[in-house]
Amino acid sequence: MNIYTIIPARGGSKGIPKKNIKLLKGKPLIAYTIEYSIKSKIISKTVVSTDSLEIANIAKSFRANVPFIRPDYLAEDLTPDFPVIKHALLELENIFKEKIDLLILLRPTSPYRPDGLIEIGVNKMIQNPRASSLRSVAKTNEHPYRQWVSNGDFIVGYEKHTKEPYNIPRQNLPEVYFQTGDIEIIRRSTIIDGSISGKNVIPLIINHEDMVDIDTYKDWKDAEKK
Repeated sequence: MNIYTIIPARGGSKGIPKKNIKLLKGKPLIAYTIEYSIKSKIISKTVVSTDSLEIANIAKSFRANVPFIRPDYLAEDLTPDFPVIKHALLELENIFKEKIDLLILLRPTSPYRPDGLIEIGVNKMIQNPRASSLRSVAKTNEHPYRQWVSNGDFIVGYEKHTKEPYNIPRQNLPEVYFQTGDIEIIRRSTIIDGSISGKNVIPLIINHEDMVDIDTYKDWKDAEKK
């Protein structure tokens, strides 16, 4: 299979300025994800999608491909993932003149991935031809059945399809998972059809203790301690 990795890294991070190239233990944050992808023997190309020339140059110094600069309109604060990934797919197929079977999305904010996620995930996709995508998840510590939302002066249970879900004994709660930023694997056809997940999503379950997702300065300090 022809498998590309996409690492999205825009330059306008607000929470932690220049987060993607900020040094974590002496190395740019994005370098951890680039190196993780490059060491996998089943990846055809490791590609960084960025709007920043500074990020592009640092990514190239760690042997990533940066064959295009992402347009500014695809690098705004509220830009969703889908148009970024579709743009990357179409640009890469045009530049390299080949059809891509799977795109692997690796977010630079998860620098400490468990070994072998790419190989495990691709194998799951091959074994499940009906799967539209794969996504890493970890068991959530805060069950949605125990969550509430504001309703005027009162609060109501977040889960609407179960009678008083907040009163169900803990032992009877269904398994619920939280998506992590470690890995997503997407079939080309899923992207062409207008999604990066589709209807048949395979879970790749990782341990909650292994989940590292850097969004805040506290997350950054925690990552420095690992």
